[in-house]
Amino acid sequence: MGAGTMAHKDNPEFLSASTIKGDKVINTAGEDLGKIEELMLDLRDGRIAYAVLSFGGFLGLGNKLFAIPWSALSLRVHEHAFVLDIPKEVLEKAEGFDKDNWPVTNREWLSSMYSYYGYQPYWQTEMLENRPGNI
Repeated sequence: MGAGTMAHKDNPEFLSASTIKGDKVINTAGEDLGKIEELMLDLRDGRIAYAVLSFGGFLGLGNKLFAIPWSALSLRVHEHAFVLDIPKEVLEKAEGFDKDNWPVTNREWLSSMYSYYGYQPYWQTEMLENRPGNI
């Protein structure tokens, strides 16, 4: 199938980072939360480590940025939006960061961020999937 094939137009499997940057983020109820500011890549594993979101005035979170596990977001193609499946109470207490003072990213920090949102870090998930006996 060529790049212009219609097969995946309604449900793409691949998108460019520049396409995703700036996309709006909504919650499961469809309420507008903010937008994707950046995608952070894990160069060692060749994966998206996390998305950086701005929530604007949502929940009084101001102009802070938030690191969110990529697996917490799902695409709604027809709305050109990503759904963030994290409870409002968790977001209200989340530790954000200033746009000029980003956190130092390492596996320890990533692991605590993923755990806070209730997600398994992707490198631990891969280890579980690659265990002998797993099909």
